[in-house]
Amino acid sequence: MKLPFEPTEPDALAGWTFGRHDRCCVPVAAAEQDASTGSRRRRLWDLGGHAHCPVIGVCLPLPAMRRLASKVLGGEPVADDYELHCGMVGDCKRRTPMAGAVQRELDRRFMLPLRRAAAMKSEAALAAWWQEQGASKDLPGALWATLTHPRCTDGLEHHVLGQVHMIQHQVGMASRVELARFEALIDENAVLARELGGAQRRSARQAAEHADKVEALQSEVVRLRGQVMAAQGVVAALRQDLHDLRITMPDLPTRQALAERNAQQEERMRSLLRALQHERGEVERLRDQLAATAAPDLSIDGPMPTADILELRPPGAERADAALADRAVLCVGGRTSSVPVYRRLIESQGARFLHHDGGEEQGTAQLESTLAAADLVICQAGCVSHNAYWRVKDHCKRTGKRCVFVDTPSATSLQRALADIGAQP
Repeated sequence: MKLPFEPTEPDALAGWTFGRHDRCCVPVAAAEQDASTGSRRRRLWDLGGHAHCPVIGVCLPLPAMRRLASKVLGGEPVADDYELHCGMVGDCKRRTPMAGAVQRELDRRFMLPLRRAAAMKSEAALAAWWQEQGASKDLPGALWATLTHPRCTDGLEHHVLGQVHMIQHQVGMASRVELARFEALIDENAVLARELGGAQRRSARQAAEHADKVEALQSEVVRLRGQVMAAQGVVAALRQDLHDLRITMPDLPTRQALAERNAQQEERMRSLLRALQHERGEVERLRDQLAATAAPDLSIDGPMPTADILELRPPGAERADAALADRAVLCVGGRTSSVPVYRRLIESQGARFLHHDGGEEQGTAQLESTLAAADLVICQAGCVSHNAYWRVKDHCKRTGKRCVFVDTPSATSLQRALADIGAQP
C-alpha cells in the first residue's frame, strides 16, 4: 500500500493509521468519561469517532494540515489532500503525536472562542452560545470550542455535528452556485475589460487632445502676457514723459485751456467772416442792381457806349487800358447774370474776355485749357469751388501768370481789380 508521505525517521509511523473517509464518518461509541461533572476540557481523541472528520475538515485548513504532517512525520507528505485527510482523521481517534499536534494547533488557532465558551457553565448555556456563534462567520472556532467544552454531552455533540453536516451540504451547493456565478462573472469581466480598454483608449486620446489644447492656450497666454507687459512698459514710459513734461511746463494745463479757447474763438471768427462775406455779397448785389437801374444800357447786348463806360471807370482806368490791350483776361467765377457786364468792362479796355464758372457747371478739364489760353487771371474767390480755387492758384504759380483774387463777385469789385492791375507795373 502506498504511504501518504515519506518519513525521514522510522519511528515517525508509530501510531499512524489509515482508513477511508466513509469509515471515519460512521458513528462509533465514545470513550467512557464523566462529562457531566468536572471542568477538564475534552481532547480531540476524547470525541466521538464521527466528530474527527468534520472537526479536521472544517477547523484545519489544508495548508495547515500539510504543515503539521510534515512537522510530525519529519518529511513532506506525497499523498493527495483526500488521502492526507483520511490518514489524519484515523490517527486523531486515539492519542498519538499527530493528534497532540492537531490539538495544540486548534487550541492556538481558536484561543478567543475557547475563552468565550469557558464562561458557559451548563449544557443549556453552551447550546445557546453555539446557536448564536454558529450563525456567525466564526463557525470553525465555535465548533471546536463547543465540542471540547466540559459540558458538551453526546446529545449536544450529535446536534452540533448534524448542523455542521447540513451546513457543509449547503456550502457545497452554494459553492456550485458560486462557481456558475463566478464563470458568468468571468465572461462579464471579459466584456467589461474590453469596454474598459476602449474607454481607456478614448480617455487617453481625449487627454492627449486636451493636453495639446492646454499647451496651445498656455502659449497664447504667454504671448498675451508679453503683449500686456510691452503695453504696460509703453504706458509707463508715456506716463513718465507726461510727468516730465508737466514738470518742465507747469503752465501746460493753462496753455491747453487757452488753446481750446482759441480754437473756439477761431471757429466763431470763421462763422462771423462767413456771415460778413455773405452780407458783403448782398451789399454788392444791391449795388449792382442799383447800378443796373441807374445805367440800364449795360445789361443789353451790343457795344457799350464809350461815354457810359468812361463814367463807370474808376481813377487809373487809362493806365489799365494800356496794360490790358490785346491780352486775354480770364475771369473765373462770378454770377452768371453779371457775366455780360464783366465782358463789357474787360473788352472796353481792349482785352479779350475769357470766362469759366469756377466748377459749378463747367468741368476742371475745361478750366485747365482756359487757363493755358489766358494771359491774366481774375479769380472771384467768393463764387468758385475749392478745387477750382486751388487749380487756379497752382497754375498761376507754376506758369508765373498774374492772378488777381476778388473777394466779392460784383462789377464794382471787378472795376477795382482792373484799376489795381493798371496801377501796378
